[in-house]
Amino acid sequence: MSVFTHAKADFEAIVVDNSGDPRIAGWLKQRAAERLRVITLDPPLGFAAAVNAGIEGAAGDVVVLFDPGVELKGDAITPLLEVLVDPTVVVAGPFGLRGKGTLKEFAASAGPHVDAIEGYCMAFRREDALAVGGFDSRFRFYRIADVEFSFRLRDRGGRAVVVNRLPVEKHEHRLWESTEPSERQRLSKRNMYRFLDRWRGREDLLVGQ
Repeated sequence: MSVFTHAKADFEAIVVDNSGDPRIAGWLKQRAAERLRVITLDPPLGFAAAVNAGIEGAAGDVVVLFDPGVELKGDAITPLLEVLVDPTVVVAGPFGLRGKGTLKEFAASAGPHVDAIEGYCMAFRREDALAVGGFDSRFRFYRIADVEFSFRLRDRGGRAVVVNRLPVEKHEHRLWESTEPSERQRLSKRNMYRFLDRWRGREDLLVGQ
């Protein structure tokens, strides 16, 4: 909830409760506020479906997606909004990825121009997200879903841009830490295969090519 402390832009915060945990539902209900809205998925759905519920329910023109493990240390919203004023930018955030000469492996990149923005913190126009159908709902596990979404936004024309020195801090990813290593490896591989099924042969979308 650090967004309430640091955000200076006019905003509405949407929390999508995809936990299926009544304790979390009760905690969120107690924190209802004028600019905080909770969307509960019952029964819980996958990661992509949860993000899409937030996108569809959003009232603003720009959506800034935050992972629950990301903490704002200052106003991280305004710089993202400023970057998206440029119509050639379709997705922006502090954590960028570039393919290592292939679509099969990505590594962190300071950019500024990158192949994808990590979903820990990513900003995009709501109308652009809706135009490409949001996140692919087949990605029930979060890994690679942000890369696939970035590619669909960029495939319509436009750039993925890293906003450096954004005041955000990544803490542990709760879903990653709570998933058994063998299972998260299996799910990550399956998501990569799903990504390649759609984008294999599209090395033209790698900015380093």
